[in-house]
Amino acid sequence: MISREQHNRMANAIRFLSMDAVQKANSGHPGLPMGAADIATVLFTRYLKFDPKQPLWADRDRFVLSAGHGSMLLYSVLYLTGYEDMTIEDIKQFRQIGAKTAGHPEYGHASGIETTTGPLGQGIANAVGMAIAERKLRDEFGSDLQDHYTYVLSGDGCLMEGISQEAISLAGHLKLNKLIVFWDDNDITIDGHVGVADSTDQHARFRACGWNTIAVDGHNPDEIAAAIETAHKSDKPTMIACKTIIGFGAPTKQGTHNVHGAPLGAEEIAAARKQLNWDYEPFVVPSDVLDAWRAAGQRSVKARSDWEARLAAADAGKKAEFTRRFAGKLPEGFDAAISAYKQKLADEKPTVATRKASENALEVVNGIITETIGGSADLTGSNNTKTSQTKSITPTDFSGRYMHWGVREHGMAAAMNGMALHGGLIPYSGGFLIFSDYCRPSIRLASLMGIRVIHVLTHDSIGLGEDGPTHQPVEQMAALRAIPNLMMFRPADATETAECWQIALEAHDRPSGIALTRQNLMAVRTEMSEKNLCALGAYELVAAKDAKVSIFASGSEVEIAVLAARALNDKGIAARVVSVPCFELFAEQPDAYRAAVIGTAPVKIGVEAGIRQGWDAIIGSDAAFIGMKSFGASGPYKELYKHFGITVEAVVAAAEARI
Repeated sequence: MISREQHNRMANAIRFLSMDAVQKANSGHPGLPMGAADIATVLFTRYLKFDPKQPLWADRDRFVLSAGHGSMLLYSVLYLTGYEDMTIEDIKQFRQIGAKTAGHPEYGHASGIETTTGPLGQGIANAVGMAIAERKLRDEFGSDLQDHYTYVLSGDGCLMEGISQEAISLAGHLKLNKLIVFWDDNDITIDGHVGVADSTDQHARFRACGWNTIAVDGHNPDEIAAAIETAHKSDKPTMIACKTIIGFGAPTKQGTHNVHGAPLGAEEIAAARKQLNWDYEPFVVPSDVLDAWRAAGQRSVKARSDWEARLAAADAGKKAEFTRRFAGKLPEGFDAAISAYKQKLADEKPTVATRKASENALEVVNGIITETIGGSADLTGSNNTKTSQTKSITPTDFSGRYMHWGVREHGMAAAMNGMALHGGLIPYSGGFLIFSDYCRPSIRLASLMGIRVIHVLTHDSIGLGEDGPTHQPVEQMAALRAIPNLMMFRPADATETAECWQIALEAHDRPSGIALTRQNLMAVRTEMSEKNLCALGAYELVAAKDAKVSIFASGSEVEIAVLAARALNDKGIAARVVSVPCFELFAEQPDAYRAAVIGTAPVKIGVEAGIRQGWDAIIGSDAAFIGMKSFGASGPYKELYKHFGITVEAVVAAAEARI
């Protein structure tokens, strides 16, 4: 048992590493690490199950710093507990170019950083996804292999952001009792006292959402420990409100907003050293304190070795499946199953909406890949994301593979990130493309982290018809294509849809969005190709010798392009068609391939039922573009295409006008 004096010295190590790093960088947020140091010390020295020498241990507890601006708290603890890739030199390089110790924690920069946080509320929603993953995998593999907690440190800002409500209401509904949130209840935000903007009774709010809540003195280690132990016995998720003093130990600035997001200054730091009896130079941790922290880092070595023994002793099939999943590898037979399915499509040439084609492809996918977890934001019948293998997950039964996220696009997308980060599962979700605007912050963070999450985005254009301009996405494809490392697919038929699913599932280091139609489309890929042509981003679909016109299109407009090319060829004008299912993959192809696909036809035309932005990189700024220049309208989809001039006749006219 750690004495109070030793606890104080260990907590002060966090405080002074944090204030010294912020001071050296002349940038950062010292207030939260100083105020929450006692919480972190209790958690990491007494309760968190982790092993710095085996940081990816699949049954470790997860710790999420939702209030990511307090990143020095996490970096300090990682260094103190003995993570080999977090050194004192890394601490000294806080917020410098190329440093692991970025301004906000970034997944992949160093071991022990479970997710990228900074945008407030994302971390708590990620943690809900991690807790869902733990519960699901515990149901599937047993508590001998999956039985751990997810802990979150959240601030007032995280709880003000709307995404937090979606996350906590879902967690309460699902009874995720192994999720524990510490609320750093310090009454301070950037603008001053929290009361200038918020007066929410957070205890009542959490309890209304099905949580257990506890209030403690956030500087009393015994109270913090007792609350954690109570939380461990709860049948609900638990919120522990820790009343703290922001910037604890800074004599003139603690408890004020002045300590939140700026260096304390040499004078205040010197005074803090005196007040907290810390008579050491910057970045120096006395040996007795460092030894105690390193010992805390070794607390779970036996638990980890016992777990490894249980895994080794598990049934061979169970062990192999568990290991494969956490390695992120797809099962053998997946490519062969997709190939056989593509042959079937080439034979049958179905006329089908790509949302239905996606469901059909998922029927194949989910039969082979057992770790896929589907879902929808209350649009299951519209998104077609549920298959015969995906029974619904309920608060009392996690044996299924389908999440009913409810009308919670923000929370859904962030929780999916948490599920992917946890490991062992591949999450995909359903929503309307227009509501990707609600998912965008989480999609951006998935792209930044480089994780495999897949967003099924149906009703992808004015083709959804009567719901009108509020539901018709015109700028969303362009906006999503602007996100680095995101693959945005817009398949033209059932074969392209299957290929896009194959790419998305095989890409373990980047997220994907698959934009799908409500309306039926003819088969444009009528011959079997073993090669995944969509993986090229764009490819010649219809060839023409000495082409005078090249028509480039994506998704539902590829059908228009094919029919327009036929009409032009009937008129003696040689026209070719290029299908462009993925801008990002096409941009990554060799220059020679890109040049060959773009071709040398004097007339180039782009066709997409969205805005032009982004297309000029392929067709050139002087090319014609048949698409949207305004919001949509309400009406039958065929009439809308005529109304906005996205027709075969319009493409033909544009070509003839330029020859």
